[in-house]
Amino acid sequence: MKKKVISILLASTLLVMSACGCGNDGTSNQGTDPSTSSSQGTDTGAASNEGTASNEGSEGNEAAASGELVDGKFAETRHITVEVYDRGNDGGSDPTNNMYTEYIKKGMLEDHNVEVEFVKVPRWTEVEEINNLLAAGTAPDICLTYSYPTILTYADMGGVLDLSGYVEDYKADLPNLWNWLGETNIYWDKDPVDGTLWAIEGKIAVNNRINTFVRKDWLDALGISEPTTTEEFEAMLIAFEENKDTLLGADADKMIPYSVSYDVGWRAATLIESYIDPDITDKEYYVNGYDDRKLTQNGTKEAVRLLNKWYNMGLMWDNFALYGSGDTTEDDMMKAGYVGAFTHNWDYPFRNGEDSINANLQRNVGEDAYYVAIDPFNDSKGTHTKYVNSTAGDRKIFFPHTNDEPLASMLYLDWISDPEHIQYLQIGDEGVTHNVLESGAIQTVAASGDAIMNSGMNIDYTITCNGLHLSSDELTKLSQAYNYAEIDPDVVSRADVIAQTDAVPAKNVNVGAIEAEANIGDTLSAKRDQVYDNAVIAAESDFDSVWDSMMEDYLSSGGQAIIDERTKSWEATFGDATSLPNN
Repeated sequence: MKKKVISILLASTLLVMSACGCGNDGTSNQGTDPSTSSSQGTDTGAASNEGTASNEGSEGNEAAASGELVDGKFAETRHITVEVYDRGNDGGSDPTNNMYTEYIKKGMLEDHNVEVEFVKVPRWTEVEEINNLLAAGTAPDICLTYSYPTILTYADMGGVLDLSGYVEDYKADLPNLWNWLGETNIYWDKDPVDGTLWAIEGKIAVNNRINTFVRKDWLDALGISEPTTTEEFEAMLIAFEENKDTLLGADADKMIPYSVSYDVGWRAATLIESYIDPDITDKEYYVNGYDDRKLTQNGTKEAVRLLNKWYNMGLMWDNFALYGSGDTTEDDMMKAGYVGAFTHNWDYPFRNGEDSINANLQRNVGEDAYYVAIDPFNDSKGTHTKYVNSTAGDRKIFFPHTNDEPLASMLYLDWISDPEHIQYLQIGDEGVTHNVLESGAIQTVAASGDAIMNSGMNIDYTITCNGLHLSSDELTKLSQAYNYAEIDPDVVSRADVIAQTDAVPAKNVNVGAIEAEANIGDTLSAKRDQVYDNAVIAAESDFDSVWDSMMEDYLSSGGQAIIDERTKSWEATFGDATSLPNN
């Protein structure tokens, strides 16, 4: 009866969210998939009375700890369902039935006597789908999302299990999970006031975030040096436009010197971050850091003003705001050879083997046509500050209230955190999905059939691990550049170095629940994207009025309340301090 009542409440909330225009949080990013919640990892907790309600479920399951297991196995077979992203890859494998899902199913059954069933959720509309599943009471036992506000919404209504008791009571049975994630990631979202833990943060093994890429062959054709400043980058874009007949011939009208998507805050991140004071205090960064798109940070407006200038000069993709999450139009233009430069996830043009942007570009244009990473956006100190993730900030793993197999679910998280299992899921079988070089490095090769990985390094299955993590740090480092089929390792190594140059890892500012952030994530994310998009495409003379009016709407819709409460919570927790020690 309790589950039925909660499901009705959740369904009612979903209707309200739909009526408000809520849905995809608009912050999905492709592949590296950094967090869509606060980049500071602080959207934690829920009201303490709700935490007490959820703890009842935890206490009721304490008897289900180690005593149920014999040599790590249940006496009777258990069954759990696990969310997996469906990325809709052309020619990809079935995300619920392939070589890797069979490996997991076989291993979980043999090691723990647990049957695993995968439930696919569309990657690019995952927030809406999770909302629907939670409201209907049919969510998988193990769920994941990049949207922490979505978890908080349902935790506030008792729709999510408090994991604090499970991670502690079952700790002896979860050695791999604890060894891999450690207290940092397991307790990243633990509320410091009431101790609730609504989600566990997956670990980012490689915390590279964003790079800017440029067509190497176009630089060579025009005799242009790689830009190392914002001014040089602008001059390069102008040169691309002025020489479009030389560079594209009959397709000159398709020239796009610089491309971003509707998600400007992510796709122009390194430019935006170069306008932020590199000496910004932790307090200011946190107070204005509700999400990782940095809309309310000081300096962002001037960065967008520059984008607006480039747009009005005809240096940017004019229809970028029309194509939403999951649309392939922009990638197709890159593969066809029409885009000179873009900013995206640090390894974006290298992903997907034979279907990667670089591999397609070389087939369609020529061997000399490919993108290389550059580091052009200098800040006020002349450095190239980039705000990267900490080891946390990845997928948030949570259990809905309908999960009646919490121990089996925790054992699943432990099983996929085993270094041996992570390695297999990331590289597969020798001779099928990888080769071993003379140096011992693992070189990924293009696969076919059910051996195809639908996500880079199979992050859709290694949900506690994002980034290459092989059996030893030495092997991982040796293999990093060879982990992209069809891509020159030197090009990957270069991108890796640039992504880490002047990198600033996020800190965990854990001040407890920010009530103003509850139930508002999707609404603010949509408004944030509207601010960015409309400001970029506005006439230059209208830029200030468009930005200011839309920011006023964003702030009055909940943004200012978040800033105010974050300020109050920081000061209540840290007093007059403006900086925190490194995590």
